[in-house]
Amino acid sequence: MFRNHDPDAVLVSRADPANPLASYSKHAFRLDGSDWPSVEHYYQAMKFDDRALREQIRIAPHPAKAARIARRQRRRVRNGWDDVKEVYMTRATYTKCRTHTTVADALTATGERTIIETSQYDYYWGCGRDTRGRNVYGRLLTNVRQRLREEAARL
Repeated sequence: MFRNHDPDAVLVSRADPANPLASYSKHAFRLDGSDWPSVEHYYQAMKFDDRALREQIRIAPHPAKAARIARRQRRRVRNGWDDVKEVYMTRATYTKCRTHTTVADALTATGERTIIETSQYDYYWGCGRDTRGRNVYGRLLTNVRQRLREEAARL
């Protein structure tokens, strides 16, 4: 559980396209044979086995639209999605950082500070209204940050 947070924590909203650390930020990258306009596009598309639906999500004009398309198709989400969704979000976030040095720099510039996804409504990816959420997105960013540092130390 995620409860009271460090007042020096880095606050991130996944849905803020202006924040380079957000899954909605429009930092395109190539992964799994396709070009993705944002992490959110990739994440939402990977919920489905249907290639046509994935493509519809991939070409959505905005990450929020990609999420809306996926929500409307929730009955078609592939089996076992909950078991792998963090892996897909992590792969996309890491690939975005490796593609855009400005994003990687923004992430590593957070130092050792705790990263908190500030969604009031999402108790899985975010901290939730009462800060008791799991903050999985914040922990995911922390893990990617650590991996980027380890790679930089080997150079």
